[in-house]
Amino acid sequence: MFADYHVHTEFSDDSVYPMEDVIRDAVNMGIDEICITDHVDYGIKEDWDSGAEIRYRGGEPLANVDYPRYMEKIHSLRNEYRGRINIKTGMEFGVQTHTIPCFEALFARYDFDFIILSVHQVENKEFWTQDFQKGRTQEEYNNRYYDEMLSVVKQYKNYSVLGHMDLIKRYDEAGIYPFEKVRPVIEEILKIVIADGKGIEINTSSHRYGLTDSMPSRDILKLYRSLGGEIVTIGSDSHKPEHLGTYIKEAEELLKELGFEGFCTYDKMKPVFHKFR
Repeated sequence: MFADYHVHTEFSDDSVYPMEDVIRDAVNMGIDEICITDHVDYGIKEDWDSGAEIRYRGGEPLANVDYPRYMEKIHSLRNEYRGRINIKTGMEFGVQTHTIPCFEALFARYDFDFIILSVHQVENKEFWTQDFQKGRTQEEYNNRYYDEMLSVVKQYKNYSVLGHMDLIKRYDEAGIYPFEKVRPVIEEILKIVIADGKGIEINTSSHRYGLTDSMPSRDILKLYRSLGGEIVTIGSDSHKPEHLGTYIKEAEELLKELGFEGFCTYDKMKPVFHKFR
C-alpha cells in the first residue's frame, strides 16, 4: 500500500494545485490511496458563506475550504477514478481551544474518512510570521504551544490523528528546544491521544524544510511507541506537484526502525492497518 494522507489542493488558502491534477499525478506515481486534507483554521480565516469580508494574502483568499464545492469535487473524482486510486475525504482542522465549537459544528455537517488535528495558531497568532513567538522567550512560546495542544486534545475528540505534533520547531528561530523540557506535557498529550483511540502522523515535509529530525521527532515517536501507541499515518503535506508522495518510503523505514509494525489509512473515521511494503 502506497498512501499519502496529508495532501492540499486549490481549496486550501496556501495552495493552487488543482485537485484533479493531484489525483492524476498520484495515479501516475503509483499511489494506491490518497486523502485530501485541505485547511480549516477558524479564528484567522472566514467561511465562504459566513457573510464576513474575505481577506486576501498574496492574491489568494484567506478563507476556509468552500465546503459544498469541495465535497462535490471529491465525490466526482472518486467516481471518475474508481478502480485506479482510492480517494478519501479529509480535512486538516487547525484547532484552538476557543474555536472548538466551530469545528464541532463543521464535523457534524459532513461525512469524513479522516481528520488531521493540528495546532497552527495560538491566540489567533501565526507561527510562521513570528507573531506568536514575539515578546516571548523560547521557553515561553514552546510551553504555551504544547499547553494549548493539551487543552485541545482534552476537549476535542472528532479527529483521527494529531498532525505534525512538534510543528513549532519549524518556525523556532532560536533553534531546536530540548525535548526533555517539554517531555512531561508531550507525554500527557500522547496518553490522551492513545486512550481516545486516536493516532499521530509522520509529516514528511521535514525533509523539504531542511529539518535535521523527523516531524514529529524520533524522541516523540519513541515515546508514543513506549506508551503503547500504534496508529500512525504518513503524509507529504503537499501543496505543489513536487511535494506529492515524497519521502513516504523513508518514513516507513523510520517507523520500522523504531519498532512499529505498520502504518494506517482510514475509512469512515476508522483506522485500517497495513504492513510495511
